Amino acid sequence: MQNLTQDNIMVFFLSLGLLLGVARVLGELAQKIHQPAILGELLAGLILGPTILGSLAPETSAFLFPQEGPNAVALNAFTTLAVTMLMLVAGMEVDLSTIWRQRRIGLKVGTAGMVIPFFLGLVVALIAPRALGSDLDADPLVFSLFFATALSISALPVIAKTLMDLDLYRSDFGMVVISAAILNDLIGWIIFAIILGLIGAESGQSNNILLTITLTLAFAGVMLTLGRSLVHRTLPFLQAYTRWPSGVLSFALVLALLGAAFTEWIGIHAIFGAFIVGVAVGDSSHLRERTRVMIDEFVSFIFAPVFFASIGLHVNFITHFDLVPVLTVLLIACVCKLAGGVLGARWGDMTKRDAWAVGFAMNARGAMEIILGLLALQAGIIRPRLFVALVIMAIVTSIISGPAIRLILRLGKKRTLLDALSSRLFTRELQAFSSHMAIHELTAMACEASGLDTSVVQAAVLEREETLPTGIGNGVALPHARIEGISKPIVAVGISDSGIDFDAPDDKPAYVIFLILTPVDAPDTQLEITAELAKLFRVFGMTEKVLKTKSYTEFLALVKSSTVEANPA
Repeated sequence: MQNLTQDNIMVFFLSLGLLLGVARVLGELAQKIHQPAILGELLAGLILGPTILGSLAPETSAFLFPQEGPNAVALNAFTTLAVTMLMLVAGMEVDLSTIWRQRRIGLKVGTAGMVIPFFLGLVVALIAPRALGSDLDADPLVFSLFFATALSISALPVIAKTLMDLDLYRSDFGMVVISAAILNDLIGWIIFAIILGLIGAESGQSNNILLTITLTLAFAGVMLTLGRSLVHRTLPFLQAYTRWPSGVLSFALVLALLGAAFTEWIGIHAIFGAFIVGVAVGDSSHLRERTRVMIDEFVSFIFAPVFFASIGLHVNFITHFDLVPVLTVLLIACVCKLAGGVLGARWGDMTKRDAWAVGFAMNARGAMEIILGLLALQAGIIRPRLFVALVIMAIVTSIISGPAIRLILRLGKKRTLLDALSSRLFTRELQAFSSHMAIHELTAMACEASGLDTSVVQAAVLEREETLPTGIGNGVALPHARIEGISKPIVAVGISDSGIDFDAPDDKPAYVIFLILTPVDAPDTQLEITAELAKLFRVFGMTEKVLKTKSYTEFLALVKSSTVEANPA
């Protein structure tokens, strides 16, 4: 049995430590300048890989990151584990019930956002595969299917993070975008799994292609039905009889590894198995938001930086940079995805402004595009220059997504929170001890003051709450709905000294609850109010200050002064 020598182990830990350390530092710096962490993590790979270190000190580069031998195998094994864990997290972001509840608009946006880029990409790739960067030995159909999938897939984790940064994640706009992105990711990865099965035809395994595809679809079908149900029933047992949250964490990781092993065995990459397992685990209502966040942080701060930094070890981005394919891929990708997103949103009766914002949100590719490109490179479907173009496209689309959404949705922005507050819509002592009771109490107060039908309004707010809990963290919850028959926003405020569980990302109870009712024909109003409140309560100590207030006058004075400080003229 061949073992790693002492020198091998030393080099492995040294290279792994350098990758993780440099990636984390540069990832943090990227976020300091309001860019995604992945940008800094990729830059770490460029610095440590053949692009910079390999050019300046080739011997050092070869020592730390050899292209073959036991150390290359060990590092490749770790990065494979890293991307598998990353896909588990990506799968856990998928909420199948969200697709169903948002089917009227979300399915239209998701369908158009998938179909239009896919078929346009397929046509372009079939016409000019070599010009785009197809490998000389790659099957034209396989390459065309890959390129079409690469154009149509979105990056759910990047989109979710962008919406969170803009305080739009739990808004109606955010739910439409997330449901559409979920549909894109689910279909896109199933298609790519099938593409990986088709590659077997070039290796003399054509008799097994149909079996591989059948097993792939069967695995996805069973895991998303029976498997999903079994996971849902198992989670309460784990939470009751194992140490929380370690029992659930171990369960999710074990399932992901077993799913990855199975899909690798049937001829599909391990990441697909982890992704589908993530969907099954993440879709359970028994999975606490805090547990989800812990798994996300565990992967995002350890495995993800190493994987994205390792991207730069595969290709010299200077020697394989070609401006023509870079601009071509970027232009085709943006036009196709924007067209799909905008047309889908307009099909779903969204306003023009919201439709363009949806288009730019869906255009973010990020990590998923890079993973897809790397697998295609390793499978011999594409050449390094197209891989470089795909990485650049993923970075550029991720960078422009947030600023574009902010610019589009904030045109003519007016502060509406202070105008909507009223002493008649304020209670210092909520009697509720659950989210549903709090919604009922605040709804009754709002309807009494405005003359609305309590049962209708309460049903609308509860339906929205069941789609996705509205706890935003920092002790605040923002239940909301768009209501027929009102001409201006209504904001009812309740304070609970004991706290009420709204399933917030930080797993803390909500002490300050804002019930936000907005007109149906003014979709931007709800976005503006939720964004303003999220910004207001992101200030450290704001919730504690509210809890110290004794009356509406003190509360209003605190909100007004804090709003001015947060938004100086």
